Amino acid sequence: MKLYYTVATVYFLMLFAVACNSNKPADSEAQANESNENKFNSNEKSEEDTRFVVEAASGGLLEVTLGNLAQQNAAAAPVKEYGQSMAMDHSKANQELQYLAEKKNITLPTKPGADHQKLIDELTQKKGAAFDKAYMQAMVEDHEEDIAHFQKQADTGTDVEIKAFAQGKIRILQHHLDMAKAIHASLK
Repeated sequence: MKLYYTVATVYFLMLFAVACNSNKPADSEAQANESNENKFNSNEKSEEDTRFVVEAASGGLLEVTLGNLAQQNAAAAPVKEYGQSMAMDHSKANQELQYLAEKKNITLPTKPGADHQKLIDELTQKKGAAFDKAYMQAMVEDHEEDIAHFQKQADTGTDVEIKAFAQGKIRILQHHLDMAKAIHASLK
């Protein structure tokens, strides 16, 4: 009889654990945000800084993934070179962000968030000239958004080191945007 109760208890605990875990978001970015909310629940300002770091990490993972994809799927040499530059520059920035996140005890996503993954999935289906146009359009739009987010963080963030990280990346993001616009215009 004791064995029956022990087995039943273990079975119930396993079901409970599975049920609890089934509510977790599948999105790596959402999981990181949830983990960080639990850590930093007391301060709304630090939550905004933390959310910026998580979003920047997801965006950096997007840029590296798409940069590598561009090197494989692009037809035009400038697009391939741009992809190589994106993969290299954003890998370096991702390493800096990882160091900063570890220092601040911020959990980062391990893969791009759902919105970023959607773009990766869309571009994975394209090759050649169709890829070139879609990728460069995406890079223009993405870098315009990134500059706005990084500028906002640099202006209104509360953590000095996170603000400095954001401010320090705006120039390179602007350079990436300028290159993307020029390449995109040359493809038309």
